[in-house]
Order: sequence, then structure tokens, then C-alpha cells
Amino acid sequence: MQDDVKEYYGKVLQHSDDLKTNACCTDSNMPHYIKHALSQVHDEVMARYYGCGLIAPALLEGTRILDLGSGSGRDCYVLSQWVGEKGSVVGVDMTEEQLNIAQKHVDYHANKFGYAKPNTEFKLGYIERLDELNLPDNSFDIIVSNCVINLSPDKEAVMREAYRLLKPGGELYFSDVYADRRVEEELVNDPVLFGECLSGALYWNDFINLAKKSGFNDPRLVEDSVITIDNESVEDKIGHINFFSATYRLFKLPELEPQCEDYGQAVIYKGSIPNHPQVFWLDKHHAIQKGKVFPVCGNTWKMLHDTRFKDHFEFIGNWDTHYGIFEGCGTSLPFDLWEDANSDSSGGCC
Repeated sequence: MQDDVKEYYGKVLQHSDDLKTNACCTDSNMPHYIKHALSQVHDEVMARYYGCGLIAPALLEGTRILDLGSGSGRDCYVLSQWVGEKGSVVGVDMTEEQLNIAQKHVDYHANKFGYAKPNTEFKLGYIERLDELNLPDNSFDIIVSNCVINLSPDKEAVMREAYRLLKPGGELYFSDVYADRRVEEELVNDPVLFGECLSGALYWNDFINLAKKSGFNDPRLVEDSVITIDNESVEDKIGHINFFSATYRLFKLPELEPQCEDYGQAVIYKGSIPNHPQVFWLDKHHAIQKGKVFPVCGNTWKMLHDTRFKDHFEFIGNWDTHYGIFEGCGTSLPFDLWEDANSDSSGGCC
């Protein structure tokens, strides 16, 4: 299957318009600062980009980032602007044609951004075999991936390696495609459905369990949207399954509990995270307004206190008293089954 994927992304696809569905399309509804960063990326890199949306976690200055399935390098070159000259970005991809384009423009982007030397590098390799690339344990602040993990034949190895490479308090922040049920084997083996980021999608609850097994307790859904399949032949094969594009953040915090427990704690956001002056969205259910006392569970408290976000919050409470499960936690389908009627989302990962 990996050879089929390399063939599809290295030779069959030449431009994003060659994709048969919008499962890996780009969300045009982006903030200005993201659009500006994208405008700085070389045209050839942009033209050979097949990901979904843009992975843009907050507070990246000075961090070291690993991009799994970096393709032509578009996301790496956007992230390299935000980590700054003191930060760095490493991209890993198994498709030589894509990697050649990324490597071709390393010096161009360093000069474009005014850096004395490049802060990006690219490695040829497989995201489930990162141990072959001599990447040290606990060496990355953030790992990102953009609609690629669904293409891996060994998703558990990807998660396990990501956990190994992250520093304590680091996070895996990524977008991907998920299904509302397990996909039949015959569909998984269809090279077009697989290459279009559909039949390799995990059943969402299998993903949650896999993340926890790999050490990422309490995965947090950041945002999601329904994927629409605007291709009749593809719809006929796989239209009985609902697919969703979703962004998750998984923190390397071994102390996180399996469920959200209530200790009577709260936080106050200082409004100091760049590009988020009034509200910081930790995840889909935590829009934390500046200056307002915001009750949180113990896990959320740790996600803010024991990570790069600590200096941007005030923390209230301790661990002396346990009040039971935090109200509102559950285990049903986490995605919105129907798109907002007023939304102009294209349905791809964002």
C-alpha cells in the first residue's frame, strides 16, 4: 500500500486539482496572519501541496517542530516563519518527488525570511519508522501532521514514535480524516480511495483508544467538519460511511487522568498569546476569554500549566479536594454530524 501511495502522490498527482475528492482540500477561511504566511511560500511548493488546511498551533516562537508527511514543504515553510530564526522545523516524507521540491527551496525561504541560515531541513523516511532517522528522544516541542497519518499502514507505530520524540509537555497537533465506523478491508485496499485520504481513515473511537495506548491520555478535539464527497464513482463505493476532517491535540503529559476529573480549579487567560488577544481556544469545548475566571478539570489545568502555555495564564486552586467527574464529559461521537447551514466550509481538514 505504501508503494501505491508514493506512486499516487509522487507521479499521479501533479497539482491539487488532480484530487478526485475534497477530503484533502484547503480551507480558504483563514485568518489574515495565516494567509500572509502562505503568501511568502514559493509558488512551486504551493502548487505541489496536497494536504488539508493548515496546521497552525499557537505560540511557536523558538520551538522545534517535526512535520510528519511534509510533502512539498508548504507547512514547514509557514511554520518556519512562526518559530523564528531561533526555532527549527524538520519535515519527513517518503515521496522523493515531493521531498526534492521541498529541499530545492530551503535557501530561498531562509533569504525570504531574513534568516542568517535556514531553520528548515527535510528527511526522506517513513512516519511509522522514525527510529531509522536518528532523531533523539524528547527532542521536539511540537509534532504536526496534515492529513497524512491516515495513509500510514501502521498508525500505532506513528503514535508511539511521536510520543517518544516529544519533550515532556510537548504536543502532537494534527489534522486527519476519521470515519464513524470501521472501514471494510476491501475498501482499504482500493488505491484511489486510500490515496484520497478516505479508506485509510480510522474509526474515531479506535483512534481515541490508540492515542491513549500510546501514552496520550485525554486527546482533545480542536475542530471538525463533515467531509462531502463530490465524486459519484467514489460516493458509490464508500458513501455509506460518514467521514470527518478533524484536528486533535495530544499532550505528552503522563500525569493526565483517563477522564476529566473535577478538583475545583480554574484559570484566567492573560490575553498574551500572539494572534489570540481576546480568546484562546484550547480545544473545541474550551474557549477561554481574557480576564475571566474559567473553571477547568484537572487535565485541562495541567495542559495549560505544564506546557509552553503556562506564562499566559493565572492558575487557581490545587489538588486537595476531588469533586468527581467534570460536568459535561462523555464518550459519544465527538464530531458534528451536519455542517452549520451558515458555514462556508469546504469540508476538508482545517
